[in-house]
Amino acid sequence: MIRIPFLKMHGLGNDFVVIDRRSGPARGLVLDDATIRRISDRRHGVGCDQFILIDPTDDDPIAAGGADAVMRIHNADGGEVGACGNATRCVGALLMDESGLGRATIATISGLLRASRDAEQHEAGTVTVDMGPARLDWRQIPLAAPADTLAVEAVEVGPLKLPVAVNVGNPHAVFFVDNAEAIDLTRWGPMIERHPAFPERTNVEVAHLLGPDRLRMRVWERGAGITAACGTGACATAVAAIRRGLTGRTVEIVLDGGPLVITWTEDDRVLMSGPVATSFEGTLHPSLLA
Repeated sequence: MIRIPFLKMHGLGNDFVVIDRRSGPARGLVLDDATIRRISDRRHGVGCDQFILIDPTDDDPIAAGGADAVMRIHNADGGEVGACGNATRCVGALLMDESGLGRATIATISGLLRASRDAEQHEAGTVTVDMGPARLDWRQIPLAAPADTLAVEAVEVGPLKLPVAVNVGNPHAVFFVDNAEAIDLTRWGPMIERHPAFPERTNVEVAHLLGPDRLRMRVWERGAGITAACGTGACATAVAAIRRGLTGRTVEIVLDGGPLVITWTEDDRVLMSGPVATSFEGTLHPSLLA
């Protein structure tokens, strides 16, 4: 029986099962949502926040513009999502290790993402990803009805109100609070995730200022729950803070798993820099794929 190889990787503790379907025994492997949930389960499978598939660019409808590979992202609940910043850094590192170059272009359903690293970053195990422009119009989030995305009045759940809505490949609701540690995300996160204002559900961030250009952030991820880090969430939080006039255009975001550095450039590119790591590699037992 064929055993499918995988990598277990993480960015600041936001962890992934990564399967490369470009060659070898995984080429052409078809996985449904139930199988992805089974593999992602932390008690009965490998366990992960997000499940990542690396696909060849041949005949893939989302592979355009000279991409080196296609990345498809599923949350632990099996649902496919458009972006994951920490996973993009991990896949970018794999592709750059493979090519020996300091850059890689990755096709996703949200568009092309470009990863890069210089010699110093390579030595430190860090990668920078250009996550593209921040989407700020209510239709782009999307919201269920027209609203000012700088303070969405329709969303008020418990102590959380007036979030900044940002889409960085996926939707985010960012709440600025006095103390992010004091917010019960286990209680309020799922309620906001499924709030009727967000027809495609949303990720939820709570953040407070630690100092000039430095924020503490915690996250409830859509389809995954509380995670140690969320790259797109850190990007969304930085953009939200800059829009609110709380910080400059380069911000350190301190997550449960550690810090990410986010820059929102004047030409509307969101750049994220942070570490990547491989925890282990293995093969999936056929029972997980049945």
